[in-house]
Amino acid sequence: METRRVDVAIIGTGTAGMGAYRRARRHTDSLALIEGEAYGTTCARVGCMPSKLLIAAADAAHSVRQASVFGVVGGEPVIDGAAVMARVREERDRFVGFVEEAVAGFDPHHRIWGRARFLDSHRLQIDDCLVLEAERIVIATGSRPNVPGFLKAAGDRLLVNDDLFELTHLPASVAVFGPGVIGLELGQALSRLGVRVRMFGVGGGVGPIRDPQIRDYALKTFNQAFPLDPDADVQTIARTDEGVAITFEDAESGEVTETFDYLLAATGRRANVDNLAIENAGIDLDERGTPRFDRFTLRCGDSHIFIAGDANNDLPLLHEAADEGRIAGDNAGRYPDVRAGLRRLPLAVVFTDPQIATVGLTIDQVAAQCRSCYAVGEASFEDQGRSRVMGRNRGLLRVYGEQGSGLFLGAEMFGPAAEHLGHLLAWAAQQRMTVSEMLAMPFYHPVIEEGVRTALRDLNHKLHIGPEMVERCLDCGPGA
Repeated sequence: METRRVDVAIIGTGTAGMGAYRRARRHTDSLALIEGEAYGTTCARVGCMPSKLLIAAADAAHSVRQASVFGVVGGEPVIDGAAVMARVREERDRFVGFVEEAVAGFDPHHRIWGRARFLDSHRLQIDDCLVLEAERIVIATGSRPNVPGFLKAAGDRLLVNDDLFELTHLPASVAVFGPGVIGLELGQALSRLGVRVRMFGVGGGVGPIRDPQIRDYALKTFNQAFPLDPDADVQTIARTDEGVAITFEDAESGEVTETFDYLLAATGRRANVDNLAIENAGIDLDERGTPRFDRFTLRCGDSHIFIAGDANNDLPLLHEAADEGRIAGDNAGRYPDVRAGLRRLPLAVVFTDPQIATVGLTIDQVAAQCRSCYAVGEASFEDQGRSRVMGRNRGLLRVYGEQGSGLFLGAEMFGPAAEHLGHLLAWAAQQRMTVSEMLAMPFYHPVIEEGVRTALRDLNHKLHIGPEMVERCLDCGPGA
């Protein structure tokens, strides 16, 4: 068996792995970039990009149905499911191609194809042909769908999001298990494309939402389009000749059995560390077998091993994986000079309609950090001017601030343009702006951002800094 030695070995060529490679190469040219499956990121292949393509098709269909709001005669759209899925795959493959081109541009002497397993803290075995001795190692192996055992009763009609995008036609019906980010996005998109959808959850959660008032509003809104039980009592799942039969307790009808073409398991993801023989690496593992690490250096304990991206199961988002890859690659490259890297303020967006955005501290974190010394401002989008003009006047924004300092701490929203409002609020929170400073920024009229100003004015008053809110204030313009 061949033996090879390098300064830095990076396992995985997703977002984190590619970022780690580029940064490590600034410090050394003795590198190995190992991949055992397909080049390309989770985002491009099976995550954010194909899901947004499906959502875009769903939004187009929904816009046709809603056209009558503006006096435009629309009606029920005719949906060509084969054409919808063909475009999803075609555009998805373009995005994957960009990633493959980037990897192809890396030094071919650095690229190693095969599956890696730890022999000890410095040695990796690649398939049955190579032992790689590495002074430092970056684990960037990503994640995969996690499917609870009881869902496997669906047999060949069980889907995960990876499978969904390979369908050549839209199914007639899908049962979605898991109202998290993936489940909500795909479930609503399928529903708007004419698929009969029912969604089942456990524990009462809805996406990443932590604010009870936002969660209640979102749950009520989703249930107007398709049944969503966030804490369902599912009794049996069975593969039948007709599809997947699911027996559950309905709040109104009691025990009910419904049959669906497919069961979509959107029940979270698990880190790809369980096939690395990680127990041989000599690092501390948590109860799930994931390495314990410092999230500012990405270093596992006091070792020469770093872990970045979805593999560490911390914040499975592309922009976080990119940051972590850069930090891990820099530290592996210049080891033992390990430095803390920039971790940005938490920002997450769910591309449902209305969209969901979470920024900074959650309401629970605010309560724990500030005890009773905080306040919450609020704005509804139901009567907000620009939102009503566009026929998108649904949603609620809640913003959190610290008593005394007036510091803006975070926000949660379910409403129009949350992907954009979330960025504005995240920038302000990362700059540690006070609510008063945010209110001093310019606000145009009529724009959805005026809803942010309304919530901030409400918060500033409750922080005992600004005046009481004025109903229909004249300086704001109508509907602000």
